[in-house]
Amino acid sequence: MQTPVQIDFQGMEAKPETRTSVMNHLEQLEERFGRVTAGRVVLKAPGGHHRTGGLYEINIRLSLPEGREVNVARTAQADERHADLAFALNDAFKRARRQLQDKVHRQRGDVKVHEAPPIATVAQLDPSGEFGFLETNDGREIYFHRNSVLNDGFEGLSVGARVTFAEALGDKGPQASTVKPMGKHAMKV
Repeated sequence: MQTPVQIDFQGMEAKPETRTSVMNHLEQLEERFGRVTAGRVVLKAPGGHHRTGGLYEINIRLSLPEGREVNVARTAQADERHADLAFALNDAFKRARRQLQDKVHRQRGDVKVHEAPPIATVAQLDPSGEFGFLETNDGREIYFHRNSVLNDGFEGLSVGARVTFAEALGDKGPQASTVKPMGKHAMKV
């Protein structure tokens, strides 16, 4: 750590073994992630507060390069295990480790990005009420059957309605296996 860690004991004695435990947790985080530049840990003794009475509160704030931070400031209100200081410390540092892992994954680009389904416009509806055609943003025409429209929504579709769809290859070319109307204007009122 570039800046010495601050450990703040509130309403409790600053025992050397507790300070050592906090430092060990921080060292483990630094060994694993190596990107912590400063840190502050607040250990608050159980008090008479109606929401956290009898439970330790552990707040951790870690500074990372480029102005990013990890903040753990929540104590599980219904978890009586937080009445034990060792458990409360382990739990808080476990949450800090998870946040650091998530930040590292995002920084590396390891986070999955879910693509939004493609959007199309209803271009044509067959008068028989059995099928229609979508026009995609790139000008392609996609066939769809009434059964592919979610929630039995075929009757509510109109030409010009915007929809999302899942494309599949049919016997005669591309077709929409799923069609989902978008917004309140997608369905006839």
